[in-house]
Amino acid sequence: MRALRLAVDLSAGALASTAGVSRSMLSRIESGLVSPSIEILDRIAVGLDVPLSRFFGDQVERTDCSFVPAGKGVIVERVGAVAGYRYELLGHLLSGNAFVEPYLITLSEDAQPYSTFQHPGIKFIHIVSGRVKYRYGSRTMELKPGDSLLFEARALHGVELIRERPVSYMSIVFTLRE
Repeated sequence: MRALRLAVDLSAGALASTAGVSRSMLSRIESGLVSPSIEILDRIAVGLDVPLSRFFGDQVERTDCSFVPAGKGVIVERVGAVAGYRYELLGHLLSGNAFVEPYLITLSEDAQPYSTFQHPGIKFIHIVSGRVKYRYGSRTMELKPGDSLLFEARALHGVELIRERPVSYMSIVFTLRE
């Protein structure tokens, strides 16, 4: 209920007034300390402009949102990672059956090409800076800033040749949770 109220930018006082309940009662309802009557829930639903059924939906399934301010991603030390490849994790989701790993990958000045990555899932890459020759299976493509690839990650793939530095690209891997 609080999330719905905040999503429509409505103060607790304004909703309490509209619903005809005290502000302290609304606070206790939002905190789960009080079980309101259907009548009060209906008035709160009207005040939020949502159907009453919204309060009775299945809450077992969680949804998440991940916000990472610019430059504040988590630097991930990957076991067996290729030297000179810096992985900055840009978000995470803990809900649902899809596992999503969005990274900003930056190649250091001494990074060498590596074209034998192989793992489950679907991968999306988007070149931010630099120019590379990128291998996917038996194909190679010349990639420059703004170019993107989407592919099945079980095939061998990766940077085969660095044509222009600095190189950075978004890499997002999608897999299903078991």
